[in-house]
Parts: sequence; structure tokens; C-alpha cells
Amino acid sequence: MKDVRNLIKAGNLKEANELARKYFTGTAPKPTDGKSEWGNYGAQQTMGDLLIAVNHGDVPVKNYKRQLDISKSIATVSYQVQNTKYEREYFGNYPSGMMVYRFTASKPTSYSIEYKSPHIKDSETFENNRYVFNGHINDNHQEFQTAYKVLTDGELSFQSGKLTVKNARYVTLFHTAATDYLMEYPKYKGNDYKSVNEKRFKKIESQSYDQILKEHLVDYGNLFNRVSLQIKGANGNKLSTNLRQTAYFEGADDKGLEELYFQYGRYLMISSSRPGSMLMNLQGKWNNSISPPWAADYHMNINQQMLYWPAEVTNLSESHEPLLEYIKSLVVPGKQTAKDFFNTRGWIVNTMNNAYGYTAPGWDVPWGFFPGGGAWLAQHLWDHYEFGLDTVYLKETAYPVMKEAALFWIDYLTEDENGYLVSSPSYSPEHGGISGGASMDHQIAWDILNNSAHAAQILNDQPFAKLASEIRDKILPPQIGKWGQLQEWKEDVDDSTSKHRHISHLFALHPGRQISPLKTPELADAARVTLEARGDDATGWSLGWKVNFWARLKDSDRAYKLYRMILKPSGAGGSGSGSYPNLLDAHPPFQLDGNMGATAGVAEMLLQSQTGNIEVLPALPSVWRSGSVAGLRARGGYTLDIHWENSVLKEVRIKSDQAGECKLTYAGKDLVVTTVAGNTTVVKANDFNISY
Repeated sequence: MKDVRNLIKAGNLKEANELARKYFTGTAPKPTDGKSEWGNYGAQQTMGDLLIAVNHGDVPVKNYKRQLDISKSIATVSYQVQNTKYEREYFGNYPSGMMVYRFTASKPTSYSIEYKSPHIKDSETFENNRYVFNGHINDNHQEFQTAYKVLTDGELSFQSGKLTVKNARYVTLFHTAATDYLMEYPKYKGNDYKSVNEKRFKKIESQSYDQILKEHLVDYGNLFNRVSLQIKGANGNKLSTNLRQTAYFEGADDKGLEELYFQYGRYLMISSSRPGSMLMNLQGKWNNSISPPWAADYHMNINQQMLYWPAEVTNLSESHEPLLEYIKSLVVPGKQTAKDFFNTRGWIVNTMNNAYGYTAPGWDVPWGFFPGGGAWLAQHLWDHYEFGLDTVYLKETAYPVMKEAALFWIDYLTEDENGYLVSSPSYSPEHGGISGGASMDHQIAWDILNNSAHAAQILNDQPFAKLASEIRDKILPPQIGKWGQLQEWKEDVDDSTSKHRHISHLFALHPGRQISPLKTPELADAARVTLEARGDDATGWSLGWKVNFWARLKDSDRAYKLYRMILKPSGAGGSGSGSYPNLLDAHPPFQLDGNMGATAGVAEMLLQSQTGNIEVLPALPSVWRSGSVAGLRARGGYTLDIHWENSVLKEVRIKSDQAGECKLTYAGKDLVVTTVAGNTTVVKANDFNISY
């Protein structure tokens, strides 16, 4: 470490980089069975496919309609073959742990059902109307079971792995799956997965289809219906989504599509992240491959964090829990990595992380070296506290993890020639070379130390609050460079022509809180210069981040322009980014983070609370002249309903979890209102004493 730092100080960056490559990189994956490019690093796997064939023969299908109702989380298919009508209904029941598929026909029909897996089969049975497949993965021998129960009025026969259903007016499958994975370092094994599945089948044993459907609707509706968004204007919902998306790209007004995309992100989060589940990966839960892009892993230099940006503000705190639990599981392997590579206290995780404790730097520089991933994740722990104000959670869960993340930076930061603390060596994520101080590192270190200091004060850990504050205040602050830009590195070497997708040095603007137009206007202007230079066009997640950047800069129409770019058909206008016809975000290829960044960006346009005040309509697009949003959450334990007309606030309703003073800001005017726990306080626009 000393040698690398000295080489950087002397300007011998090439030699410093080679030394960092030799000593500060993890082990590259070794080939395994040849099916995945990720070798023994591993990759998220599809468990297999359940293939259901309907005996239509070659007769043409007519009146085909496929639909996803995100307000109910139910997918349906309907069509007609000659005079026979067919319908399908699919949903996932979280309380029962079941995927449910129902096929109906107006006259008796035959079906064949077959499960196929790319993994090793240990056993396959069909008894008492239940199919069970036990298998394991070849490389690490992770065991799994997928099973379904069938209810039908048809005749059943099972042979050579295929279930045949004859003369059935209805076929209903209750499908579940589990693995032996246990989120415990270092073995990650030991879950009694067969018992898990058996308990699920036992739970639904005496329940009808309608009862299981009702249970799902109540459970899902309790989350989804917390937030509504209504923007006055045209709604193209009579068109199929692909045609609607194309029309929107060609200039059609469709406020309904803009509402839909926002709520689609919430649907995706509810559907892929619930207490007790694994956290979302790069593809959320929708990976269909055994060798997916970027291993469908947990990328910690923006992607994983972005996936969960909408959780608190869009009132889905429960969906945040899988990430928060996972962060706790990284501390032990992350402490080992911090000690092995840097001889520091605390814990870290770098760019690429899998479900088996890989916290080391990646196997090459610059992309693999990013020890800031852990402290960035810890921001989510603090956010979860700030939105809910649960001091028991802060004391027992969040603060111990945050403190350990802060300890790494207390040890790693080193004093430069001007007396500032800097991160050396460091790399700006996936952009540029080795540096004596990447700005993102400084901003993340400032963030974790700032948050930890506040947490320590709340919990009366005064010695650490003092230490964290002192270290925070010595960190090299964000610098403005020679062409007015916010510098990406300590060295003023930014390329004004670069259009790179990573704009990591604006972390302090979003999701951090170190830069804001009100409190640090010069730095905010420099951030704007950087954004203008990088341009608008980008990959999916980068577009999502830019929506949030521009919203924080209060440039409502620029944020809206970027939001529209995310909604465009992938490939349209010569760019591969945008969204596919099912509205999943195209990186390209598909990554879920763009969807989540966009949803969070809409919330940022309508409500911000990171500066201590709750700012209402901080970046309202001019084309959203009238509308309302209900159920958004703000830091401090507040739920807000906001109504505006002709681009002017009409009313905001505030429900507070705790009694106290709520500080509001609208159009540059501040207002303090006294709230009562559990009650709703109504504030009118004229309460802000604004003249129009």
C-alpha cells in the first residue's frame, strides 16, 4: 500500500496501476462445467421451465389477448379456437409461497405438462396429484426442489416425466420451489428446503382457488394501493403496450403511460423483494439463463443500490428488508476482505458480489476495485431508519453495520500534501485510471461518516460521534475543475468530451446529500456543467440516475426529458437503451435497475426530504400541469398526499407517525406545521404566503 501511494504521489501512475493490479485484485474465475462464462465465481441460475402444451393442433387462434394487471398482480391470457374459448390466469401468492396457474376452456381440452431443468436430476415423481422434482447444481451441488399440485376435472396420466391431462374444462397448478441455500457465511448451506415446500402445500391443503386468490389480492393490494399517481391528460390504454409505446415515442401525449411506468417499478419491487426472500439481482427475479449477463449478480458500484431507491419513498419499506438483511450478511466476509487486502478494520464489498460472500476486489482494475460498495450499501440502512425512526432497529441492526463500514474509511483514508484526507489508491467506477483520490470515494466516505455520526449521537455513543465528525470534516471536499466541472478525481483531468455512462462523482448530489442547489449552489452549478458535458443519451440505468440528478438540481423539464427517453422503445432513434414492449428496461441487455431508477426519479420530482426539510413539488414537469400523488413517504416518518392544479400546489395532506414539527418547503418558501401522531394535517398553498 505504501509503495502504491508513493508511486501515485510521484506521478508514476502506470507503475502504481500495475502494482495495484498485482496485489489488490481478487482471484479470477476458473472454468467449471463449461456452461457458464463465470466459472466458479458462479451466476444466478434458472431452475428450469414448466412447459404446458394445449392440444389445439394447427387450427388458427383468434381474439388473442394477453394482459398484466399491475394493480392486482394478475396476468391473464384469453383467446378462441373455432368456437372454444380459452382463458389462463397466473399470479404469485406470497403468504402461501405459491405460484398459481389456472387454465380453463369452454369445452373439454387436453394438456401436456413437462418440467425441464438444465441441472442434474436426482429424482422425479408424481403421486397423489403432486409432481416433485429434486435436483442439484453440478458445480457447488446446491440442492433444490420444485413441485406442483394439480387440480382438474380431467383424466391424469404420468409417464417419462410428462403429465397428460385429458378432457379437462379446467386445470389448476399450485407451484412452489426452494433450495438448500442459507444466508450464513462461510458454507451458505443448510436450509431444509423439502420441509419448506411441504409446509406450503400443507397450508393450502384445505383452501380453494378463490380463497388463495383472495389472500393474494389482499396481501398485494396492501402494498400496491398505498401510493397512487394521477396526471391529468391523455391516456392511451386502449392500445396494446407495444403500439402505445411507439406512439408515445412519436410524440403522442400519454400521461397514463407515464403513470403506468412509475407504478410498474413498484409492482416489480413487490413481486421480487419481500421479507424472507433473496434480494433483487441485476435482472430482479427474471433471469432465464444459466450464463446471464454479468452473472445476474449483485453489482455494488451503482446497480444494486439503484434497485432499491424507490423502496422507502414509494411506501414499500417491507420490500427493502431483503437488501437490509443481505447487507448484514456481508459484514463477516467483508471484514476478512478489508483485513486481507488493506489491513484495516471494518468491512467492505467491491464491484462484483455473489450470494456466497465474494467481497474481494474484482479480478482486474479498474472495474473490479471499488471498496466503497459497502459504505454505499450502508446508506440504505440509514435511509430505512430516517423514513421510519425506529430507534430499536437503529441500535440493534443498522448502527453496528454502519459503524463497521465507517471504520474502514477511518483507517483507509490517508493525508495528502495539503492536509486533506483522500482515498489512495482509488478508481472512479469503470472510468479512468488509478488516482490519488477518486471523488466518489471521498463523497461515500463523507456520507457514511456523516450518517454514522448522526446515528451515534441519537444512540449516545458520543466518542464515536466525535471521531466520525472529525474525520468527515478532514476529507477533501468536492472540487471544481478548470472548465467549471465537478472533478471526478483529485487531479483536474476530466475530459469534457467524455460521454461515459458512469457519472459517479455526482454521488454527493444523488443519492448523497452533500451537494444541493440551496446549500452549496456553486457545487450544484458544477454538477450541472458535468451533466451537460456527459449529455443525455446513456444506458438504461444511467438514464435513470440522470432523472434523479436533474430532479435534485430542480430542473424539472430536463428530468422529464430523461424519463421520456427511458420509456421509448428499445432501439428506437438509433439507441439500444429504452424499454422493451413489456416495459422492462433495456440496458441493453435487460437490467431491472433502469426501471427502479425511473420510478425513484418520478418520486424525486414530486417530493424530496434529504436536506432536513420536506420539499413539495421540487421539480414538477411543466407538462404535468394538474394532478395528484398520494402515499409518498418522507424522512421523519411522514406520509404525504399532494394535489396541484395549473402547475401550482393546491393542497398537501401530511400524516405523521410521531408528534412534532414538520418543516415544509414549496417554491422557495418554508413553513413549519405542528403534527399529531396518527393524525392528518392539511396545508393549503396560501399558507406558504406566495404571491402569483
